[in-house]
Amino acid sequence: MIFTIYIIILIYFALGAIGFYFINRPKEAHEARKNWTKLITYFLIINIVFFSIVIKPEVFRYLALLIILVGYLEVFSVFRRSGYTSIVYFALSIAVFSIFSFGFHIFSLLEKELILFTFIILSVFDSFSQITGQIWGKSRLFPSISPNKTIEGLIGGALIAGISAFLVRGLLSTDPLKSVLLVLGVLVFAFLGDIGTSHYKRKYNVKDFNNLIPGHGGFLDRFDSLIAGGAGVALLAMI
Repeated sequence: MIFTIYIIILIYFALGAIGFYFINRPKEAHEARKNWTKLITYFLIINIVFFSIVIKPEVFRYLALLIILVGYLEVFSVFRRSGYTSIVYFALSIAVFSIFSFGFHIFSLLEKELILFTFIILSVFDSFSQITGQIWGKSRLFPSISPNKTIEGLIGGALIAGISAFLVRGLLSTDPLKSVLLVLGVLVFAFLGDIGTSHYKRKYNVKDFNNLIPGHGGFLDRFDSLIAGGAGVALLAMI
């Protein structure tokens, strides 16, 4: 099953590369290079997280703690660079991030199969929302918060994530209805996490949290949906 899942991931990356080819055709050379760097970096990240879950889940738990810790540093760094403005907003943001981080930590302690299922759905939703949005996106969702997000991208990412959930359904032992609710919960929480970090960046007038990850920005730029989606799964697991 794990080998089959990894083959599916490789197929998705091949499709993503084709999508990036069409996206990059009309772009300037430096923009195209940035997009290819983003795809290659994402491939490395996916492999690191995937094998940390599959081979030794304890490694993923430490990785989750690292993501949370760096996330706190990035949130504070943006606040510091702003000159410590909007203190109340910052305090509320830290409180919300703490809640999601605690849920993400609980998520990292769940059974390996559920973590892997969630990670696959999140990764597919996140990546193909961007790809389908850049190719076909016209109707912007929240122009003032996240101008690159479109209705078409959201629908495209959700559809492909739904197909992926069907393909890797063997990872779960729950009934079909609970599986559907789980997928919907993952997508909703992931979307909220993405919008939340975008709102925070717009509030403090920054494009990315930093440049730690080539082509992506900071840890929160890359892992915001994973933190929120994982927290959502942890919540659903307790119900």
